[in-house]
Amino acid sequence: MTTHPLRTILATVALVLTALVVPSTTPAVSAAACVTDPATPKRQLRGMWVSSVANIDWPSSAGLSVAAQQAEFRAWLDLAVSKRMNAVFVQVRPTADAFWPSSYEPWSQWLTGTQGKDPGYDPMAFMVAEAHARNLEFHAWFNPYRIANNADPSKLVATHPARTHPAWRFAYGGKLYYNPGIPEVRDFIEDAIMDAVTRYDLDGVHLDDYFYPYPVSGETIPDAATYAQYGGGFGNIADWRRDNVNQLMREMDQRIHAAKSWVSFGVSPFGIWRNASTDPLGSSTSGLQSYDAIYADSRLWVKQGWVDYLAPQIYWNIGYAPADYAVLTAWWSSVVRGTGVQLVVGQAAYRAGASGQDAAWQDPAELSDHLYDNRKHPEVAGDIYFSAKDVKANRIGAIAALVNAHYAKPALLPARGTAAAPAAPTSAAATRGSGGVALSWQGAGATAYAIYRVDGSRPAADPCAYADARNLLGTTRKTTFTDATATATGGYTYYVTALNRTHQESAPSAGAVVTGTAAFSVVVDNSDAGFAASSSWGTSSFSAQLYGADYRFADPVAASDPAWFKAAIPSAGNYRVEVWYAANAGYNSATPYLVAASGGNQTVVVDQRSGGGQWRTLGTYTLDAGTYNVVGVSRWTSTTGYVIADAVRITKITS
Repeated sequence: MTTHPLRTILATVALVLTALVVPSTTPAVSAAACVTDPATPKRQLRGMWVSSVANIDWPSSAGLSVAAQQAEFRAWLDLAVSKRMNAVFVQVRPTADAFWPSSYEPWSQWLTGTQGKDPGYDPMAFMVAEAHARNLEFHAWFNPYRIANNADPSKLVATHPARTHPAWRFAYGGKLYYNPGIPEVRDFIEDAIMDAVTRYDLDGVHLDDYFYPYPVSGETIPDAATYAQYGGGFGNIADWRRDNVNQLMREMDQRIHAAKSWVSFGVSPFGIWRNASTDPLGSSTSGLQSYDAIYADSRLWVKQGWVDYLAPQIYWNIGYAPADYAVLTAWWSSVVRGTGVQLVVGQAAYRAGASGQDAAWQDPAELSDHLYDNRKHPEVAGDIYFSAKDVKANRIGAIAALVNAHYAKPALLPARGTAAAPAAPTSAAATRGSGGVALSWQGAGATAYAIYRVDGSRPAADPCAYADARNLLGTTRKTTFTDATATATGGYTYYVTALNRTHQESAPSAGAVVTGTAAFSVVVDNSDAGFAASSSWGTSSFSAQLYGADYRFADPVAASDPAWFKAAIPSAGNYRVEVWYAANAGYNSATPYLVAASGGNQTVVVDQRSGGGQWRTLGTYTLDAGTYNVVGVSRWTSTTGYVIADAVRITKITS
């Protein structure tokens, strides 16, 4: 492994103009061009893998009580919610066994410590119900061919199909596998998976990267006799092996969607299909080729539409020469482009800050930089993190940095298919109480609901309020919601939309208004008397995103030279500080804002390449009473591009 050189952030984030078509039921507006913020996307899959094999994540050890197992799983779901994720991928068939009462395979040893032993409850039913209670999608993760992490079949329970059908299995690399070349094996694996699909309210079926076993030096897969029996018509054993896997993929796709059209089918293959040095259709990489090594033709699955999404495990850092993250995201984006198959990236949370990993993985920004790179590719629909325990560990603050930069707001899941959106909710009502604002509404035929909040009384719904997630409070499968973030004095309008099983969204409900009470708030523009800046600051009206008539700009230097906004603060207390700036792809990516808080200046770095033309919150601060410079824009930043000073808004928080 080599390390990448010191680099700047690769992503150039531009403002995106999105045409948002609003259903005819939306008041006042039929369509609008809306400025969206790539930091708050409306739709994005955000998931984590919960691994059960070897008790990696859950259960933490075999043989826990039912209560302990359930408490642990709830904690994993609560972790996902706290990181504003919207899906979990839970391993329910790790080693040809089951986390549900299956008539095909024995209970998993990772539950009780003994294969075939009933854990005393139905884990699958429990997990699905708990995930849906939090409006998390539940994707059941199946390993198709692995039987055991040892090569001794006598260690399997006597009724295990791999013991009762010894011809179905082979040993390789110290492990047992089902033989993918035997048609009866393929039928059996499909039947075992479909048992879960038909009996449980799954949102997705997920296969991992283990197809034929990864190569072991000095060993040959013992399937020559199977090839001789079933390989007629294939010129070599490699093509035959790939076709065996392809048949499984094609048939699983057909069977899943025939049973339940809304269930998503996807795979998380190894991150490299083939290298360009081997195949001109491949990526500019030089690593293991899954097409050749484990006979997984993942590119074909996309081109044939046998999967709804693909989540390649791009477990390498940006700049890693054999398999550069940025190179692979671009390549996979080109593969899915125009196919209708969604691209989700498998992220190596397990590497961030871990001992023994390359220097790149000791940088807290590495994972966050991956998502900046993703923004360059509209085909990337989200990310899944391996695995839950690493998300929780948050080594070197890498997960916190990622969440702060990219998951500041919730996101709806990407829509799948072409189903019609449900009807808009009706009778939306909002009531202020001691715990916030309580909302209720009526809806029919919806799976879930999204709740949006805008400031003030807005009788007509503005479609731009829904173009991204800046106003999205959350989602729920109930018809009630409490906005605990509402202040005691703020005036708000709430809108509710309905979502169906594949996440098509309705028009918004009529607005539900809660009136506010008077509170101190002041805006200081760069043209006001309260603004002061040196002669190094220029004046411009270049951007249409300006506040007022113009704004100020300056080159970055190794000195502060701040532009200051002075305000009269009426009394000591907590104040929300917001800033307005014009954004441009060429402006500064790390502009320092200074807030003269009680006890000393606080610095907040803002990426002025995006998110302009609106009020952006720096935070809530304790301010002293008096007239003084409250907010400054500093020029002291090592990144390139103009720093912008336009306007600030300071509002007293009374609760």
